[in-house]
Amino acid sequence: MPNTLYLPELREMLAENDEAGLREFCTALHHPARTADFMEGLAADEAWDVLRHAEIPLRAEIFGFLDERKQVEILQAGDRAEIAQLIGEMPPDDRVDLLNRVDSEIVAELMPLIPAEERRDIQRLSAFPEHTAGAVMTTEFARLSEDLTVGQALQEISRQTEELETIYYLYVVDDADHLRGLVSARQLVSAMGKPNTRIGDLMQRDLVTVRVTDDQEEVAQKVARFDLLAIPVVDAEHRLVGIITHDDVLDVMAAEAAEDAYRIAAVAPLEKDYLATRLLVLTWKRGIWLTILFFGAFMTAFALDGYQAVTETIPWLVLFIPLVISTGGNSGNQSATLIITALSTGDVSLKDWWHVVHRELLVGVILGSFLGAIGYLLAVVMAPDWRSAFVIPLALVLVVTWGTLSGSLLPLLFERLGLDPAYMSNPFVATMTDTVGILIYMSVAQALLF
Repeated sequence: MPNTLYLPELREMLAENDEAGLREFCTALHHPARTADFMEGLAADEAWDVLRHAEIPLRAEIFGFLDERKQVEILQAGDRAEIAQLIGEMPPDDRVDLLNRVDSEIVAELMPLIPAEERRDIQRLSAFPEHTAGAVMTTEFARLSEDLTVGQALQEISRQTEELETIYYLYVVDDADHLRGLVSARQLVSAMGKPNTRIGDLMQRDLVTVRVTDDQEEVAQKVARFDLLAIPVVDAEHRLVGIITHDDVLDVMAAEAAEDAYRIAAVAPLEKDYLATRLLVLTWKRGIWLTILFFGAFMTAFALDGYQAVTETIPWLVLFIPLVISTGGNSGNQSATLIITALSTGDVSLKDWWHVVHRELLVGVILGSFLGAIGYLLAVVMAPDWRSAFVIPLALVLVVTWGTLSGSLLPLLFERLGLDPAYMSNPFVATMTDTVGILIYMSVAQALLF
């Protein structure tokens, strides 16, 4: 919810063109995120009129905390020269992401106005495929030579600081930018008492790195696993081309979680915010999967039609069809969700498939037996005799076991094929489990009652 505390005052200052008041507002809250928070209720043109009263570096910082839709609106409506100046001040990865959301015609107008060095950087980062490490990295990082002393390194870092996004880690490279090692800012400060110590004697050499072509989800997993504040990105020749900081990793994890949530619900991931997505696009992304699931559900009806003689002869079996197939579908959904989550966090890999099968087989038998016992008590009431009622518990054991096995193995199969396991979403698992569940249920009924 927008923070409306300053909105009347802001609009009054804008109406009166109170430059001193607007400049004070941009600096008074001490953190750009809080300033952006108090501007949420403003229209895009009003927000830009406020930002124009901040110094350009601060303007870029505040702008970076505005919501994406407002950023795009400002970019599309603002003065091209001023917008180009703003883009030049933004972090490299952020400005590339922003330009990717703007109409290509406007980008073509802005690019010639952006300073040459920043323009080349944008073009270089834009060349990397989406969702790779190269597409989310920043090219602003601290470089040091291993031949520098601690005293010289401190002077060099003080010179570079104004242009850097972070100085948690200081990367040691040779003349060709090959990554040689790393010195943390803490190490450097701790060594101030020995100013003649070489950086090469301080640096860590065994580094965790990623390639520019690595998937961003793998990058996030590495950063989380090794508890890093940033991770270096290297090319095929081990040249340092950028770094990915922890805040960018958080953005990646949020984006990946959102995509997985969409796929688990059988919705194609949205490229824009829900409200910014056009109605026809939203309908298509939902409709295509609903159509596939529709035909999958038809297979269930087709399977049931093959046992029409059984259901007509023993009508009480029909009453338990929803119970049996929904229990199987729910057990499959649980297994699919557990395995998809475990794969995304790295807790499970393809080499663990046999352990997964063993565990899910046991879980399926245990859960099926427990639910089967409850189902038998219900079936005794409706079945003609206690022997006939055994159809229900036996079917439940088999259907639940099938659900746990299929729900766990299908995501692993997708992972093996190089596809996102989240595509094997709960609706797909439920549809497949329903069809096979009908076949199991009716086969058990035929075997026991005919």
